[in-house]
Amino acid sequence: MKKHIAVIFGGMSTEHEVSCVSAAGVVDNMDKDKFEISKIGITKEGVWFLYTGSTESMRTQKWSQETENLYPAIISPCTVHHGFMVLDKPNKKYEIVRVDAAFPVLHGKNGEDGTIQGLLRIAGIPFVGSDTYASAVCMDKSATKILCEKENIPIVPFICARNTPDFDLEKLRTEAEQRFGYPMFIKPANAGSSVGVTKAYDRASFEKGVKTAFENDRKILIEKAVKGKEIEVAVLGNDNPVASVCGEIDPHSEFYDYETKYINDTAEYFIPARIDSALNKKISETAVKAYKALDCRGLARVDFFACEDGSFYLNEINTIPGFTPISMYPSLMENAGYAYPALIEKLIELALA
Repeated sequence: MKKHIAVIFGGMSTEHEVSCVSAAGVVDNMDKDKFEISKIGITKEGVWFLYTGSTESMRTQKWSQETENLYPAIISPCTVHHGFMVLDKPNKKYEIVRVDAAFPVLHGKNGEDGTIQGLLRIAGIPFVGSDTYASAVCMDKSATKILCEKENIPIVPFICARNTPDFDLEKLRTEAEQRFGYPMFIKPANAGSSVGVTKAYDRASFEKGVKTAFENDRKILIEKAVKGKEIEVAVLGNDNPVASVCGEIDPHSEFYDYETKYINDTAEYFIPARIDSALNKKISETAVKAYKALDCRGLARVDFFACEDGSFYLNEINTIPGFTPISMYPSLMENAGYAYPALIEKLIELALA
């Protein structure tokens, strides 16, 4: 019997568009002989629908305009329902649709931060990926760094600041200048895909960067600019996770920002990374160590910087990494022997476990 899977996409996030493209890739690569699929789309305004149209419209962001393919729907928090409620338009009443598991393909806020995971946990619906705690901790870059540092995992030195009434920009800038010097990175603590991230070269760009970061989150990080290769590792599993080889991204830009990732398409990808085998192995092992330390489940992409002197630093952990055609996670797992359809099947298997 086919397993019924609810693929949840879109969402109220700065990464809404990326989520739609990722989810389209997931749906297209699910074995239709093994899985029945319900596509649950969430608009940027937070309106939920069962979407019955094409994945092409998801990729082009036109899905939410196709009223004929939209049926108001919500995940029910009732464990007896074990699924979602959808409007039967002709009869003007809601019916309950049971699912076996959910696959949230929601990047960033309101999706990768433990919120949707909490709802699914209350509903009693198994889901792909980490639980509420790990999702929330990994979404918060400062929490990730603090916990990983306790496990002796090397992290990029940082300062955390909050947008409170007593926030002192001059004091923050002086501390950052004394500790790191220019250049330095300024990031929202809870945002993905490099949204709101800037590189400061002087006081003017520092102040502008702080303003930009605060526009995306009330908590921000100031980080030392580490010169090194952008390294990503795919981790798969629950209690006994395995890691891929290291992948490398050469952004061919100042840094691997949102435009480089999804708009300009100027980056080059190398699997395996152009680092020596010993360092490759050490970083992959550290990725698993971080994954376990933060209690991740299912999947995650763990990002590092690898320096010329052989040192490396953990940058962040993404518990719902991109699944677009150019995304590193599925590419790394394919290199590890999991073709896209087999990877999705494995992730659902891990969710049901």
